[in-house]
Amino acid sequence: MDAKRKKELQQQYKEMKTYYGVIQLKNDQNGKIFIDTVPNLKNRWSYYVMSLDSNRHPNKQLQEEWNAFGKEHFNYQVLFEKPNTDVTDMKFELKQLKKKWLEKLQPFGQQGYHKIEELNK
Repeated sequence: MDAKRKKELQQQYKEMKTYYGVIQLKNDQNGKIFIDTVPNLKNRWSYYVMSLDSNRHPNKQLQEEWNAFGKEHFNYQVLFEKPNTDVTDMKFELKQLKKKWLEKLQPFGQQGYHKIEELNK
């Protein structure tokens, strides 16, 4: 690839819109859900599959059920997305979003993979 084409592709990549948001993984065997907020939604499903398939996901309960039921019993869904361009403090924004969605969906106990203490983080 010549230098001019490489530079064009790099510029296109820089100008590409990215989105932050809230995702949900849902176990179709028991209905439990896992909620997460992410700074970039692109390829996020691949990230979860990779971390769960390699037994490296930090949520132990989700990891155990992924191992027991398999990838085919989990559905990925984007619950909320917004362009990254209008955020000045992404860490704060994601923290607020996660709290809001945890309160809304209550994925605790038999309903999900979260602990109620996460609401106070």
